[in-house]
Amino acid sequence: MNIVLKSEAETRAWGETLGQALTGGIVIELVGDVGAGKTTLTKGIALGLGVEEDVQSPSFTISRVYDARDGLQLAHYDFYRLSDPGIMADELRDVINDPTVVTVIEWADIVDGVLPAGRLRITAVAASDTVRELTVTGPAEVMEKKL
Repeated sequence: MNIVLKSEAETRAWGETLGQALTGGIVIELVGDVGAGKTTLTKGIALGLGVEEDVQSPSFTISRVYDARDGLQLAHYDFYRLSDPGIMADELRDVINDPTVVTVIEWADIVDGVLPAGRLRITAVAASDTVRELTVTGPAEVMEKKL
């Protein structure tokens, strides 16, 4: 699925719509260069999940966890600065197997071996200062259920 979003507000709104459709046990891999809109998209997902806290990029802390609606949690990871996947692999295995957690991972290449095959992968490209082009892929049953 390809999506063109013409502003930061549209990117956040699309993420919010996605977040509203999510239940726990889903892993979302966000792929894209710095400035592609990954954190903006995550902020939208958080809104859709009913997260009340201000969502921040975990670039320096590696992970942040937020309470969400219906007893869910949003676990947001950013592995941009991670050089050793072993540091986070055990924690990540626990989180991605928890049916009450929606897991969003930026810069997931380093932990690819830990991620489930049934994840959503959203690739974001900054086509201009405001336009973002998203390519969403994943198993058919996840795509149909979540999008």
